[in-house]
Amino acid sequence: MILVTGGAGFIGSNFVLDWLRQSDEPVVNVDKLTYAGNLNNLAGLRDDTRHIFMHADICDGDKMQELLSTYKPTAIVHFAAESHVDRSIHGPAEFVRTNINGTFSLLEAVRTYWSQLASPDKEKFRFLHVSTDEVYGTLDPDDAPFSETTAYAPNSPYSASKAASDHLVRSYHHTYGLPTLTTNCSNNYGPYHFPEKLIPLIIANALAGKSLPIYGDGQQIRDWLYVGDHCVAIRRVLEAGKPGETYNIGGWNEKANLDVVHTLCDMLDALQPNVVGTSYREQITYVTDRPGHDRRYAIDARKIERELGWRPAETFDSGIRKTVQWYLDNQAWVGDVQSGAYLKWVDKNYKQRKSSSDAQETA
Repeated sequence: MILVTGGAGFIGSNFVLDWLRQSDEPVVNVDKLTYAGNLNNLAGLRDDTRHIFMHADICDGDKMQELLSTYKPTAIVHFAAESHVDRSIHGPAEFVRTNINGTFSLLEAVRTYWSQLASPDKEKFRFLHVSTDEVYGTLDPDDAPFSETTAYAPNSPYSASKAASDHLVRSYHHTYGLPTLTTNCSNNYGPYHFPEKLIPLIIANALAGKSLPIYGDGQQIRDWLYVGDHCVAIRRVLEAGKPGETYNIGGWNEKANLDVVHTLCDMLDALQPNVVGTSYREQITYVTDRPGHDRRYAIDARKIERELGWRPAETFDSGIRKTVQWYLDNQAWVGDVQSGAYLKWVDKNYKQRKSSSDAQETA
């Protein structure tokens, strides 16, 4: 049995679904069910006895110790995190609480549990911490991609809190011998992605006839990784990764945000044309850039390929086609997510950002 934290979120739910498709090994799924945790992501597992869902907060150390003692997992896969940069700008305290304090509480509970295991179980146990490429900061156009030895230089409260959690995990390996593994991934996309992130937001707004907000000039570059490929990589690291090591996971797909939006508009033009006969590109609106917006991320994923034999199966073209089709086929899921608190958040975030043209007129 493994224990997954944050398994009702975007990447976590994809991982749980993938794990149970590939294995009969049960999963204890621990999630606080904040705004991004959605049990509808796991609807297909409601009658699956291999999936044990626990509504709990990783900051509750006593509860974590209770779960570990009860279920005796052979591994922890730690996804649980606050992960949206804009939210971290508006309210950094929750990011410190969950990403730093929560990871600390979980590590303490795991250390106690692990130290009491018998020798064979102790050697087999793994704690896999899922992190982000944003801990490395930003790159200039000609800089080499981030490697596992790139110095940390986080530029937002979100990335700073994830960097701190990475350091805590590293310290528990070097100080206590806890068999940890850390993965730093690039931007994920795919099914069940919460629609305040770029790709699902653009798809949802386009179909609803709303504006497609682009920060600044839209030339921020990201390396895009299909979530299914990420799940396979995590499974491989859990299976064969060396304790104490870090593995960067990337898609080898550097794309400017504006180019991604253009691709989405063109696919939607072909798959579900606008009822008024215009291109969805005409809905693009440029809004004031967010503070401290990193210009470029890029992942050097050669270590995981060289040492563990993993490389992404999806190209950006194949992955984005699967993603767009999933959202077209699952608009009821999107509608459920876009109710209540989510709509209030989108209004809060974007009402403060005038379009570039409005800003020029005001000036």
